[in-house]
Amino acid sequence: MLKISRKRRRQWIGMSFGIFITSIAYVVLSHPANEEYLSKGPLNTGHEELQCSSCHTTAKGNVFQQMQANIMFSVGLRRSEANFGTENVDNNKCLACHERENDRHPLHRFEEPRFANARKEIGVTNCESCHQEHNGVRITQLDVGYCRSCHEETEMKNDPLDVSHKELIGAKQWNTCLQCHDFHGNHIFHAAESIKDTIPIEEIRAYFNGGDSPYAQEKKFYATTEEEFLNQQ
Repeated sequence: MLKISRKRRRQWIGMSFGIFITSIAYVVLSHPANEEYLSKGPLNTGHEELQCSSCHTTAKGNVFQQMQANIMFSVGLRRSEANFGTENVDNNKCLACHERENDRHPLHRFEEPRFANARKEIGVTNCESCHQEHNGVRITQLDVGYCRSCHEETEMKNDPLDVSHKELIGAKQWNTCLQCHDFHGNHIFHAAESIKDTIPIEEIRAYFNGGDSPYAQEKKFYATTEEEFLNQQ
């Protein structure tokens, strides 16, 4: 009869106990009621009622298949990695609820060759470049003067503002852009014609941080709710 040493027995008991505890923790944390314990941080403004599965959808295949695919990728037998556990949250996930035709700055604009330097400067090829999730705010791109990256040569024939755009650009007052213009152009309002009537920069920063919109309450487009999104599937 094979005799198992006391040390080896303790190792097996410890391993079995670890697997048991890990399995219990996995089952408990996988329950929807415990999602807050898995979250990296509070959801951003407007996303408070979403579930983890709203964005982190289950990846294709089972765990074994996902592991096998990634091992094959690591040894050069597969061209791309496989998502493990859940799908990556990319632009398509965001656009499933937020896509609209009237966006003044749609994603494809940032892929134009003439904006290559701007992309390097502020990195704006993903929604999360400006709206990084799990920070409990609305916008995480805190530089309110980023408009300069694409609009340094902006000229207007019939400038409606009492201080011309050319003067503002010449003085590098890039913070004034958002004091008149909603970046995505979704709020319905009339831009100011006098610089003194523009939105104070403090209100813009408060809006970034999750506060009320300083532009207007009425919008051209409202994001798809989770219920509407699920009904479309």
